[in-house]
Amino acid sequence: MKYLIVGLGSMGKRRIRNLQYLDETDVIGFDLRKDRRKESEEKYHIKTYATIEQAMNQDPDALIISTPPDHHLEYQMLAAKNKKHFFSEASMFRKGIAKLDKLAKKNKIIAAPSSTLRYNESVKKIKEVVENKAIGKVILVTYHMGQYLPDWHPWEHIKDYYAGQTETSAAKEMVAYELEWLIWVFGDIKEISCIKGKISNLDADIDDTYQLIFQFKNNAIGNLLSEVVSRTPLRVLRVVGEEGTIVWDWLEGKVKIYETKTKKWTEYKEDKGFKEKGYLAKENMYIDEIKNFLNIIRKKEKQVYTLGEEYDILKLVKYAEESAEKKKIIEIKK
Repeated sequence: MKYLIVGLGSMGKRRIRNLQYLDETDVIGFDLRKDRRKESEEKYHIKTYATIEQAMNQDPDALIISTPPDHHLEYQMLAAKNKKHFFSEASMFRKGIAKLDKLAKKNKIIAAPSSTLRYNESVKKIKEVVENKAIGKVILVTYHMGQYLPDWHPWEHIKDYYAGQTETSAAKEMVAYELEWLIWVFGDIKEISCIKGKISNLDADIDDTYQLIFQFKNNAIGNLLSEVVSRTPLRVLRVVGEEGTIVWDWLEGKVKIYETKTKKWTEYKEDKGFKEKGYLAKENMYIDEIKNFLNIIRKKEKQVYTLGEEYDILKLVKYAEESAEKKKIIEIKK
């Protein structure tokens, strides 16, 4: 199959690496920026195009859309109208998704939004422990995701790309990104509240901190702190159950589980994996995610995350922002 990478920024280049790791060599790229096209050609030895029309004329079988979030829909619709399968990085906008989903189903194409953390070893272990009730009924879920935004793209100013823009800010993006897997592991949310704002002196007109408190349908209480002001990065989860505790530290790559029946801690460490130079996240989960997309097309695996589910996650983000504006708890209605 032939794959067209739409957008050759950091994520687009990562997706090229993913495909090449999987021995998929028929890869082409599109980006409006000449410097990105040049870098991709020199580093990954792929053919690139300056216009989407030129790229689509090469008749790719599938598109991998790695543009800034506010451009996802135009390329998703282009793929769907041309009956091309597509994978897209996590979105931030609900508008148009229902229409896109309908068109994708009509044209019988695979429309796969990203759900990267479902492929993380530690997240999969946490889900297994919760489902097996090794810590009993879950009571509390507390999670903190923090990074320093200028460290995301140290080669450019934060106002020069989407993460430093008001509507596509990084802290907001990560709320959706993290809620997706939290709901996958712990279940649907029935009510949500949020405090958000620009707390730091970052040189960008963005809300840099989102503090969400929510209640799952199983009555467990959860909180998610997403911020881009931490000078040292972290992802730390603590789950309190009636019969034990789960602790996950992203940087350590460890899940620790305490069970009251044994009165002992058990530690699960992720495989070492590998990282691209300059990146915090290991490549493995991104590779597995793309592999799943390819196998869905080849009818070897089932789709794990749909546009409809992504739409529901983005509604939760909307409700969280509504809560912050109205200073009230929002009940989730489906």
